[in-house]
Amino acid sequence: MASRSLGGLGASRGGGGGVKKSLSARNAAVERRNLITVCRFSVKTLIDRSCFETIDDSSPEFNNFAAILEQILSHRLKGQVSWFGYGSPRSFWDYIRVACRKVSQNCICSIENMEHVSSSRAKGRAWIRVALMEKHLSEYISTALRDFKTTRRFYEDGAIVLGEEANMLAGMLLGLNAIDFSFCLKGERLDGNLPAVIDYIPYLRFTQSSDSISSDEEELRTLGSSDSESSTPEKVGPPVIMDENSWFNKCKRVKQKYQLTLEQKGYLEELLQLRENQLSESVAQNKILLQRIEDSDLAHKLEKEQLEYIIVELQDQLKSYQSLDQLSAEVSLSQNSLDPGQSQEGDGKQDTLNLISEGKEDTPSLLGLCGSLTSVASYKSLTSLKSNDYLASPTTEMTSPGLTPS
Repeated sequence: MASRSLGGLGASRGGGGGVKKSLSARNAAVERRNLITVCRFSVKTLIDRSCFETIDDSSPEFNNFAAILEQILSHRLKGQVSWFGYGSPRSFWDYIRVACRKVSQNCICSIENMEHVSSSRAKGRAWIRVALMEKHLSEYISTALRDFKTTRRFYEDGAIVLGEEANMLAGMLLGLNAIDFSFCLKGERLDGNLPAVIDYIPYLRFTQSSDSISSDEEELRTLGSSDSESSTPEKVGPPVIMDENSWFNKCKRVKQKYQLTLEQKGYLEELLQLRENQLSESVAQNKILLQRIEDSDLAHKLEKEQLEYIIVELQDQLKSYQSLDQLSAEVSLSQNSLDPGQSQEGDGKQDTLNLISEGKEDTPSLLGLCGSLTSVASYKSLTSLKSNDYLASPTTEMTSPGLTPS
């Protein structure tokens, strides 16, 4: 009997441990769901309020949203372990400071260098305000959540940023980019010693519909006067007629919704016009770039043709230089076969050829003229003319009788 009782006690303890784990898991899931739902409500109230007034530090909707976001980012945040093994509390700014470094043109360094903001929690609150004014809060959160390794290092299992709710958080914060925020980064709003408290009352109000059978006053009166089940009315009467104040409040709400819809419609129309203008500018720039590409291709083709023509002309000039060198070699051989008296004339002719080769233009039109002057046939005709008997020499002219002195 004792063994059976001990066995049953052990089973009950084991079952109690399983129930405790299930309860803790259920509580964690409910906590995550509540925070995400309240965050979605707060974002909607911020968007609605921004249509009527500017959102600043005095707005209760913003203060509630900031407290909700701070608790979401602080949910199951690991403590910082010291050298002695004791864990000290840590702020979500320690995680944001490391995980958001990859955001282009981030404000991390500017917040770190703030003189009047010293504590880590105050820097985190300043970061929320700066990110909202820069319209980059959703981008910061998305970048931090993508760095899964850093997120696992800072948060425990079951945290909101490690669950499926994280994707919902980044998506719902995207709507805040349409709001113009105005904050002052000095004062008691950034005090890191005071914890953030969420006000759930604006999201728990019960609005009675016009189709309700009984009013709130009758229900309270019935609950207050009922001591037994016999006091409960068996028959339900006709619907209670709403008074003028109820109709006025309902009309006022409808008017506010209509005005909000008109403002959203105007905003969407302006946004559509802006996108159309940007699209037309992009199309015009695309056409200009295509025209520039065509012009550059045409210029490259013309330059290529000119270069090919220059290459062909240079090749022709190179061939003419080779033929001229061959001709000079032939002339030098012919001079060696002549007498010494004529070799001097050959040297003068060679100098003439050199002068002609140096002074001629590098154009194909002059190559024929140079070739005609330096050909072998022309040289032979000049030697034959020199050897003619009818050509007067200087010696005969000096010895002629008509030139002798009397």
